[in-house]
Amino acid sequence: MSPPYPRSHGLLDGKVTLVTAAAGAGIGYATARRCAEEGATVVVSDKHERRLAAAAESLAELTGVKPLAVPCDVTSQAQVRALFEAVAETHGRLDVLVNNAGLGGTAPLAEMTDEQWHAVIDVTLTGTMRCTREALRLMIPHGGGAIVNNASVIGWRAQHGQAHYAAAKAGVMALTRCVALEAAEHGIRVNAVAPSLAVHPFLAKVTGEELLAELAAKEAFGRSAEPWEVANVIVFLAGDLASYMTGEVVSVSSQHP
Repeated sequence: MSPPYPRSHGLLDGKVTLVTAAAGAGIGYATARRCAEEGATVVVSDKHERRLAAAAESLAELTGVKPLAVPCDVTSQAQVRALFEAVAETHGRLDVLVNNAGLGGTAPLAEMTDEQWHAVIDVTLTGTMRCTREALRLMIPHGGGAIVNNASVIGWRAQHGQAHYAAAKAGVMALTRCVALEAAEHGIRVNAVAPSLAVHPFLAKVTGEELLAELAAKEAFGRSAEPWEVANVIVFLAGDLASYMTGEVVSVSSQHP
């Protein structure tokens, strides 16, 4: 049984917060919602314009404030640059970036094409780099900020057919640690979460019930995480309570090295 939905504690009051891949029903939308509930001025982005618009309307109904919603494909540097320019133009600064955009897939390496490999790496790792780079360019002049990347336990452990995804997520972890050292002198913190299984309607639709049950059974609580449970950890890392944490990869699961 899942725990009750959390109440707000104002952990992100007044912080301009951008969440990528925030459309749909997964961790991205749950994070945008939790950030808004914690007092953040939220900006949402996603490559799927229709779903992004729906997510923005849903957030407006829940919180009373319609967030800035900017379509963006993180594989395009021009679109990434335009996204961060829109944040700067509208809000004047950026306090928090949540890099949630990622792409999965299953293919044994012997059968994997270059296109499959590059697609996953470009969205999941290079897309995170592109957004982080632009965020730093906004945050450094203001002398502070927080970046939270969405990694995965797959970055630590092996899984059949996941070589491209595992490599990308391990890369996100390494990127997090290295950028944290570079950003520290500017008062900017960079951390990551590593979820295992967070089930939402889209994942349930494209994944067999038997596999989901098998994966859930491996979890310490015998169930998958709710997307908002992962979002809670992201909110913590984005907020001032985590002021001395940087370069960390926090497992939102019992599955870690």
